[in-house]
Amino acid sequence: VDAGHEPTVYEARNVLGGKVSAWQDEDGDWIETGLHIFFGAYPNIMNLFNELEIHDRLQWKIHQMIFAMQQLPGEFTTFDFIPGIPAPFNFGLAILMNQKMLTLAEKIQTAPPLIPMLIEGQSFIDEQDELSVTEFMRKYGMPERINEEVFIAMAKALDFIDPDKLSMTVVLTAMNRFLNESNGLQMAFLDGNQPDRVCAPMKDYVEARGGAVKTSSPIQEIVTNDDGSIKHLLMRTGDKVIADEYVSAMPVDVVKRMIPKSWANMPYFRQFDELEGIPVINLHMWFDTKLQGVDHLCFSRSPLLSVYADMSVTCKEYYDPEKSMLELVFAPCSPIAGGSVNWIARSDEEIIDATMGELARLFPKEIANDSEWPATSEQGPNGKAKLIKYAVVKVPRSVYAAIPGRNKYRPSQTSPIPHFTLAGDWTSQKFLGSMEGAVLGGKLAAEVVANRALGNADKPLKAIQDHIVSSAKSHVATEPVGLKGDGAISFGAGAVGFGGQKELLLETDPSQFVEA
Repeated sequence: VDAGHEPTVYEARNVLGGKVSAWQDEDGDWIETGLHIFFGAYPNIMNLFNELEIHDRLQWKIHQMIFAMQQLPGEFTTFDFIPGIPAPFNFGLAILMNQKMLTLAEKIQTAPPLIPMLIEGQSFIDEQDELSVTEFMRKYGMPERINEEVFIAMAKALDFIDPDKLSMTVVLTAMNRFLNESNGLQMAFLDGNQPDRVCAPMKDYVEARGGAVKTSSPIQEIVTNDDGSIKHLLMRTGDKVIADEYVSAMPVDVVKRMIPKSWANMPYFRQFDELEGIPVINLHMWFDTKLQGVDHLCFSRSPLLSVYADMSVTCKEYYDPEKSMLELVFAPCSPIAGGSVNWIARSDEEIIDATMGELARLFPKEIANDSEWPATSEQGPNGKAKLIKYAVVKVPRSVYAAIPGRNKYRPSQTSPIPHFTLAGDWTSQKFLGSMEGAVLGGKLAAEVVANRALGNADKPLKAIQDHIVSSAKSHVATEPVGLKGDGAISFGAGAVGFGGQKELLLETDPSQFVEA
């Protein structure tokens, strides 16, 4: 809209936000698809908030990282960033001052492998995509204990996956931003629910400038002309949408099911087969009393949990002085993500019981011995906090799995189809699947459209791997399978209890139910 266009946004679901969406349950409590944190090293997000004049909706926390101590249940340790000390020295000093996680010798041994990242920058970072975090550590002689103390927590927070499965490029990209910006690791929570506090201002901005945003508007088919160009979009209502430009912001797993037959042999689209979304589970757990909490994000360093926060403390809208509501990321949760148990296929009760066991370790003096949850059976008599409500949000296909060697398959926003452009965090941009990556991917897609509108030639397509080009020639093209159902999971989002779509998921994505 800022470039003078009149876009129409078609959202398949009845809520906006995709993987940042949220909705209210029967009690009026907000259920979020994921626990979302904003970092100072998110320049595109920060620019977006400034343009929408909603920067004051971010609740910035003390500049520190908080880790649960695995060997000392109930205790935490921190990396504290001292104000006024510039990057990267503030990051180094924060690690040096911490005396509980790594020895001085281990800290010194960790630093040299990271120096090329600071000197060579993105070129060195991109070259490490073929290595997992664990492989990079061992190649460069980093101490094994840094994996247990730091990288497991970092990998699960970045991509819901363990470090032996995660590309080192993801970790280095994050570290490079954090090391080069003094406030890069400072975190903020949104002051309320995402639909009202972020999505609504974006919708209002578009509509105030001549655009339109339509919900409950799923596409049935991308209809093409004989030459492969887009003839129109066929909506499920039977309506036809004809436009000057078409931009897809669908997740990769959804796009793969929508590719027209006339595009199926093109190498550009065949490389999508090398990418897939990773499963994750987001938990909401309400307790009948207040847990010892901090006004911050916590890295649990648990085998089952990634990060968590007491939203009754960290978020203004959810504030409750009497009771706690924890929001937790349960990962890795399936063999697809490298997990040893397929939790995505387990019942909500099994997932919550396992989580209660982990919370009993994190809060040994507070979680009650509750017969409803066997995992709490060893809790002592002092624990009083009992679970009174929970919600288990399963996202079978979340952000793309950033396993080693995937970056080369992430497509350029420019496509070989005239007037068709790709957006999304899985497209080629320097950030991983994240809010920042999604905004940057959208910005790059907008630049393609704006540049084309000025009469300029499109930028060249990103190079496609030779083996993809070769295999595309023999690929047997078929009609797209399309999308079935109208629930959140059909469109690549998350839902409580599969949103009533378990049988459909069994049919369309049976790998979700394969045991480890």
